[in-house]
Amino acid sequence: MQHRSFVSPKMALVVVLASLPVAFFAGQLGAGAGRGDGGIAGSIGPDVIVGALSDFGKFGTVGGISAYSIGTTSCNIGDAELSWIDSGVNDNQHPVIAQNLFRLKNGRFEQIGQSWLKHGWCAIDGNLCDTCQSDGGCDWLGIGCSDPYVASLNGAQGDLGPRSQVNASTGAFPFPFTAPAAPATIGRRLQVLIDDLTPGLNPASLYFGEGQYIHPQDAASDNDNNNASYRRVLVGSLSGGSYTLSLTGSTFQEKPAIYAWKEHGLGVGIPDPNVTIEIVDVVGDGRFLVASKVSENGDGTWHYEYAIQNLSSDRSAGSFAVPSAEGSDPANIGFHDTFSHSGEPYSNTDWTMAADNGSVTWATQTFAQNANANALRFGTLYNFRFDAATPPTSGVATIGVFKPATAGSTATTANVSVPVPSAAPALPGDLNDDGFVNAADLSILLGEWGTDGGSSGADLNGDGSVGGADLSILLGAWLS
Repeated sequence: MQHRSFVSPKMALVVVLASLPVAFFAGQLGAGAGRGDGGIAGSIGPDVIVGALSDFGKFGTVGGISAYSIGTTSCNIGDAELSWIDSGVNDNQHPVIAQNLFRLKNGRFEQIGQSWLKHGWCAIDGNLCDTCQSDGGCDWLGIGCSDPYVASLNGAQGDLGPRSQVNASTGAFPFPFTAPAAPATIGRRLQVLIDDLTPGLNPASLYFGEGQYIHPQDAASDNDNNNASYRRVLVGSLSGGSYTLSLTGSTFQEKPAIYAWKEHGLGVGIPDPNVTIEIVDVVGDGRFLVASKVSENGDGTWHYEYAIQNLSSDRSAGSFAVPSAEGSDPANIGFHDTFSHSGEPYSNTDWTMAADNGSVTWATQTFAQNANANALRFGTLYNFRFDAATPPTSGVATIGVFKPATAGSTATTANVSVPVPSAAPALPGDLNDDGFVNAADLSILLGEWGTDGGSSGADLNGDGSVGGADLSILLGAWLS
């Protein structure tokens, strides 16, 4: 990568933006915006957030994959300046910026694209989120100050470094980064399959863009749970081989995109009360967000849909297991992920799926088998789904941690409360619990005739005596 020793290109593009009033950014941040779980304005230390998603860049389509970029405006809502240094001894003391795209289609919320990480350089002090206390230079983002990167800057291939070299939990990364040459046109940028955007293939779908900042000082101050924000995206006309994307509505500050599933699940601005979102923190590591929804299929079965977004866990997730009670008969098990690209070392092999031993389980290779397996790594969202014969009840699912334990993070699993399939109701007359009512059960009932049934359960109507009424219940179940 070419190391920067000057900042005039960005100065020329954004110095005017930085001096404009907040009103200029109307639509980027407004009444519809909201804060997610994480940092609080005025928190101790520097605290960087995505104050606004500003614009979209489009670069073309190669082999069915379209390339985009999203403009991001950061804000320091903490009470200390945040370093923005990209040269000299501390040249890795600046933010890196992830850009992601998601789709809500037929009740499913999926990630359909991701970029490499834009390395920040030269903070221009603006006033988007608060009154800026400017430091007067490029190397620090002052208290209350904002810094805009328009989409063309966030799509500059030379400034986009690999995700694989960044620890999202600590914010640490090497700089200058090392990477293979960027493939022409789409390399390193926010890549999306054009079929995932084609209106005719995705009727009534909603789209959402997300920006996320990662910074070592922000992480060290424990202010890194609020670094992602989302905004709705519109798919426009097809031109030059790619669909034009644009942003609409407000930026939802400090909310990772997974919250869009709940907040727009029944339409734009209409929350879906059946979507639940749980926060899962791995001690000494980072955060996962687990969203769930269960719906009836209309044929006596239920559909179970889960989405897990890895916000900041470096150790990542390598498996997910949902308990399934006896008689729930899981079927139509599914999985969806997004793809790594442009020379990242990670595999794109789908996770294996199985339903046995009382659970539905998805897994990639273990770390010992392949350190570059398709683990659920930071800044990505994977989906898990199945149908079951029984309605939901409360249960505990298990996320398997992918990378080996460290001195400060020893957990190998993380538990999360989610809706899970309940046990099938007992079949009246199935006295031996084999799932059928037949001659074996009749034999048990006749053996208890005239008694209270004891522990056999032959007193099916609970009147204290095994007799004709119980026989009628058993025969009714036998014949049904």
